[in-house]
Amino acid sequence: MYQQINEQFAAASRQFADTAAQINRLALDNATQVFGLQMAALEAGANATFAFFGEVAEARNPEQFKAVFPKGLQVARENVERSIATGQDVIGRTVKTQEAIGQIAKSQFEAQAKQATDQVAQATKAK
Repeated sequence: MYQQINEQFAAASRQFADTAAQINRLALDNATQVFGLQMAALEAGANATFAFFGEVAEARNPEQFKAVFPKGLQVARENVERSIATGQDVIGRTVKTQEAIGQIAKSQFEAQAKQATDQVAQATKAK
């Protein structure tokens, strides 16, 4: 009897470890993708901003500053749009990852419920 309990415990422990590893892999992949997206957006924004600052540094009179001003507004607008788009993409990817993790958890619960039901059925037949 103790042997059976130990085997069941060992099987449950292995299954839990496998599931935890699967979930951790999904979470790590998501974090890596999110970090990459955010770094790409940050890099694009910084490049555009420094290019604009380079144009501002070259302006020598008020007319040149007036010509550069709309470009600054355009750069700021594009940076905001890029940030919003990246945020939406990050949220979308994170939701998909959480759905996948939820499916894994659901399948584990269903498998455990089926296994428990089968064991109860076997025990009642044995009596």
